[in-house]
Amino acid sequence: MADRLADVRLAPYTTLRVGGPAQAYVEARTQDELVEIVAEADREGEPVLVLGGGSNIVVSDDGVEGLVVRVVTRGVDVAAEDGRVLVTAQAGEDWDALVARAVGEGWSGVECLSGVPGLVGSTPIQNVGAYGQDVSQTITSVRVYDRMTGETADLTAAQCGFAYRHSAFKQDPGRHVVLAVTYALDLAELSTPVAYQELAARLGVEIGERVPPADARRAVLELRRGKGMVLDPDDPDTRSAGSFFTNPVLGPADAAELERRAPGHPRWDMPDGSVKVPAAWLIENAGFPKGYEKGGARISTKHTLALTNPSGEAGAGDLMALAREVRDGVREKFGVILVNEPVLVGVTL
Repeated sequence: MADRLADVRLAPYTTLRVGGPAQAYVEARTQDELVEIVAEADREGEPVLVLGGGSNIVVSDDGVEGLVVRVVTRGVDVAAEDGRVLVTAQAGEDWDALVARAVGEGWSGVECLSGVPGLVGSTPIQNVGAYGQDVSQTITSVRVYDRMTGETADLTAAQCGFAYRHSAFKQDPGRHVVLAVTYALDLAELSTPVAYQELAARLGVEIGERVPPADARRAVLELRRGKGMVLDPDDPDTRSAGSFFTNPVLGPADAAELERRAPGHPRWDMPDGSVKVPAAWLIENAGFPKGYEKGGARISTKHTLALTNPSGEAGAGDLMALAREVRDGVREKFGVILVNEPVLVGVTL
């Protein structure tokens, strides 16, 4: 088993570059090792935080009590099945590297998720999505270690309870450790139908058309770079956790109240009768423009939804103070409560 270390500062392992020391820290290099480390800690009653790519987390400046297990497992298995491939990737595999391989191999279904930072293991937890694609559209199963039962299991997509930026893993946080994920991808020369207007415009096609997956990947990466959403050490706007707030989904009463306060605001009518509202529009129109700064933390100069640590010297406290100011301003003006997308460890919004 890998060596345990003490008082390891976590900031370097997060894309926000914030986070104090882990009381104990260990890296899990294999699936069996990951299960063994977590199971032993649970038997000893030791708190455990499983850390992946650190791209969707805000860790307290005070650090983390107990054990931080960083997942560095590797391995990708591919099996052909009825005109598609089943791709099983270990949780520690880099997500964008897997997408790049899929595009290069002619596997369609995840090309619009190019440039999303983080590891494979986080994709089902957040139901990662972008530019009209969600991983829930391709995930067939997720192999997990169930800390409640002490057993490993393969959960079907239905058992994962996928919804917009949500899953059963978020409903019961900490219970399951994701070990590997299986995606069903099409063997196709063209992408899945383009489903996002901004991407369609960049590609010069209509919604519903298909393009070569490499073209979709290229266009998505261009769009993401323009918003500071592709990790780049030379771009301070990428010292973020991606979109800090989810787009609110409002029921009829709340949607009617927002329409009263902001007639004609942008909105997407959902099939179930709810209304999704762009959080970026709410933030900007509540008086928080791109580049708005507070205590060393800043709204990205490229993308209103991202809160950044441009100098690398802001702390989690600075980030959360800015997040609260934005949340409270939106609530006061529009009556809508924004919800954080990143996982908060030792801090609250």
